[in-house]
Amino acid sequence: MFEIFTDIASWLVVDVFGLSKATKLGDALHFFIEDTTKIFFLLLVMIYAIALLRASMNVERVRDYLAGKHKGVGYILGSSFGAITPFCSCSSIPVFLGFTSAGIPVGITMSFLITSPLINEVAVLLLLSLLGWKFTLLYVVVGMSVGILGGVFLDAIKAERWLESFAAKALERGKNTVNTTTAQHAKSLSLEERHAFAKEETLEIFSRVWKWVIIGVGLGAALHGFVPDGWIQEHLGDGQWWSVPSAVLLGIPLYSNATGVIPVMESLIKQGLPIGTTLAFCMSTVAASFPEFILLKQVMQWRLLAILFILLLVAFTLIGWIFNFLTPFI
Repeated sequence: MFEIFTDIASWLVVDVFGLSKATKLGDALHFFIEDTTKIFFLLLVMIYAIALLRASMNVERVRDYLAGKHKGVGYILGSSFGAITPFCSCSSIPVFLGFTSAGIPVGITMSFLITSPLINEVAVLLLLSLLGWKFTLLYVVVGMSVGILGGVFLDAIKAERWLESFAAKALERGKNTVNTTTAQHAKSLSLEERHAFAKEETLEIFSRVWKWVIIGVGLGAALHGFVPDGWIQEHLGDGQWWSVPSAVLLGIPLYSNATGVIPVMESLIKQGLPIGTTLAFCMSTVAASFPEFILLKQVMQWRLLAILFILLLVAFTLIGWIFNFLTPFI
């Protein structure tokens, strides 16, 4: 589905601008165009679709299922949904906004947001061919566990109090069971009225975040295209304990999705980097990057961003150490 954005980027970079994708500038520009067009498309489609559903059906039943006695199941469902959706960290944000607007608890939404960039079906298939089924299964279990436990923790500390005002208001509106656009009048709304509601909400949210997509992806593209080849391998050590947290910190300024980072993972492992250190670096790249947090700043206050950031760094460091310890036994 997303190949069209790759084709658009290739056409613009090669045919229109006359650049080669083999050059650093061409590679960075291709990355920027492909991800920007894809994220804009997802923003418009996902926000509109979720808003249309909100105007067409009673989301309170779903919300109550996730927020009530089945909340524990909600974390698993949120993480599972994240695992089967082919979104990178930045692309997942439109869905995060839709979940928030529907009144889904922040912890369950965060279970989705954390898991989504870490796992997708293409990454799983590539990992199977690279590391075998044991490592792949362990990676999926660990990735989902990070999402689930992260969601539980964020709900436990009542993270919703640190959402930005417009996101907090959207969450509160979604929790209100007398919301006239969903619970009471959904059945009476005409298709035109539902479209008008979805269009208004889409434009409102898009107007708030589009510029941050440009800034975030632009930063990621610059780093993606101009980080020297071989630099990472030379600076991550030979398996010492400090190489894992160092790898996590090195991954923060970079940006990729789970599929795109697998070739990097393969290259690092072939050059002798321990698997745990490699996984820690790649997880940090796809789920704790600066571009993602620039975008998340539009829906979260600094305190919540800092908590999420530290939570991910600690989780990825522990994962790296665990994988490095278990490697001889698998």
